[in-house]
Amino acid sequence: YVILAPWIAHSVYSFVMKEQYERDSTNLLIFPFLLSRMLHNQLWISFSRYRTAKGNNRIVDKGIEFNQVDRESNWDDQIILSGILLYFFNTMLNFGASKLPLWRSDGVVMSIFLHAGPVEFLYYWLHRALHHHYLYSRYHSHHHSSIVTEPITSVIHPFAEHIAYFLLFAIPTLTSVFTGTASLASLFGYITYIDVMNNMGHCNFEFIPKWIFSIFPPLKYLMYTPSFHSLHHTQFRTNYSLFMPIYDYIYGTMDKSTDSIYEKSLKRQEDSPDVVHLTHLTTPESIYHLRLGFSSLASMPLNNKWYIWLMWPVTLWTMIANCIYGRTFIFERNSLEKFNFQSWAIPRYNLQYLLKWQSQAINSFIEDAIIQAEEKGTKDEELNRNGELYIERHPKIKIKVVDGSSLTVAVVLNSIPKGTTEVLLRGNLTKVAFSLASALSQRGIQIWVVGAGLTEEEDMKAAKGTLFFPFTQLPPKKVRHDCFYHYPPAMLAPPSMQNLHACENWLPRRAMSAPRVAGIVHALEGWNVHECGDNMIDIEKIWEASIKHGFKPLAFAE
Repeated sequence: YVILAPWIAHSVYSFVMKEQYERDSTNLLIFPFLLSRMLHNQLWISFSRYRTAKGNNRIVDKGIEFNQVDRESNWDDQIILSGILLYFFNTMLNFGASKLPLWRSDGVVMSIFLHAGPVEFLYYWLHRALHHHYLYSRYHSHHHSSIVTEPITSVIHPFAEHIAYFLLFAIPTLTSVFTGTASLASLFGYITYIDVMNNMGHCNFEFIPKWIFSIFPPLKYLMYTPSFHSLHHTQFRTNYSLFMPIYDYIYGTMDKSTDSIYEKSLKRQEDSPDVVHLTHLTTPESIYHLRLGFSSLASMPLNNKWYIWLMWPVTLWTMIANCIYGRTFIFERNSLEKFNFQSWAIPRYNLQYLLKWQSQAINSFIEDAIIQAEEKGTKDEELNRNGELYIERHPKIKIKVVDGSSLTVAVVLNSIPKGTTEVLLRGNLTKVAFSLASALSQRGIQIWVVGAGLTEEEDMKAAKGTLFFPFTQLPPKKVRHDCFYHYPPAMLAPPSMQNLHACENWLPRRAMSAPRVAGIVHALEGWNVHECGDNMIDIEKIWEASIKHGFKPLAFAE
């Protein structure tokens, strides 16, 4: 971005200061075009993650882990590189792309034929060469580290590959420029076509309808599908073509299962989860930290970055949309021991839960979610709010509602050092607080077990070295540097938990809140009881069950 900034500043300055006949509109449009490409890619990321969480038309069932998210976090590198090269060629070399017309039919047609011919042909053989063990081990294996692809996987390559692809895709552009047939449509339109096809081919869900190929059968040689390229990432030695499978047909490298995988993916129905974790947004900015938001932010504990504040217009728009049109949505899926889990978010913020006039709307969201989960055949639904009201309204529902209170108490109890003799219990009096008070009658020295009602003044009265253990899902504000603050009640997920590549609010990687774990354990154990209202499960029983299934205690935050 630092390297790109002077080019952007120069293009704006030149356009403003020069006379109208000297202005370079092409140079000025490069930066807005780069921004549009970033937005376009982000929309593909969000949509793809939403669709794969729902499950309908999903191609590969394997999960994505944090190492893949980290490896693909620099997906904007190729956009920056392309911007630098565009500015360089257009400004420094002055190769005739300035003041381009909006449209020229001959240049557009030329670009289409040059892509279908030389570009696709050369890419096919370049791609096959990259799968030779010498080049594969040194370059292309980085891209193939992602077995389960996401749209941004398409642009994750070593630098040398990026340069090779840029030169290859420059064939139609440079040809149209040198022949004087270039236009803004052929230049920016061709790059947009590459982005669309790249993102589509790596999105891991099939959506190209079968009727398109029925109407025009030769289209199967001219346009690939997501399932076509997904096979290349799982089989490695087939389906080498760029966007047009014709060369795989010609040279006999088409995977034999291409058609069957395509049809199977199209027929796949939406997942029926065994457990639904029902949660809600925390702050307006938390939308970016969801798995559907910015993948790099979602993979780290919630911590608002400075540049998030620059996005306040978008944040404001999402707030208005949530308040007017918002509905509960799926944003994550996980699996463990053949059980499938989904996380659903209510489009309401922490502040709204404190407003009485919002209660009816929030209750409606929760009740609708329970009914929807019942229709999907869910066994357990974990609520981070008390769910007794909904059980009374729907006494015949088959799913079990779990608020996670018992495991929350168990996590706090097992986090307190052994040998403690005194405890100061402070915070709002909830059923978790009462349960803790009963269980901690003989424990605690210089330890405060705190709830949401702790004030800064009370915090400052604590002795040096005090350990703060929150028993709510909101962490206490860290106002003391001489004290220790524990994470909200949570446990580390077992290694066999799949598709866990986003952090839950303030928790570290692979940590799950106690209520979320409680719903999962409830389903794994097959307990046929609700845990909501005044109902509690035996604390030792649920703690031992959690440990048995591979969940581990979480260490101190600081």
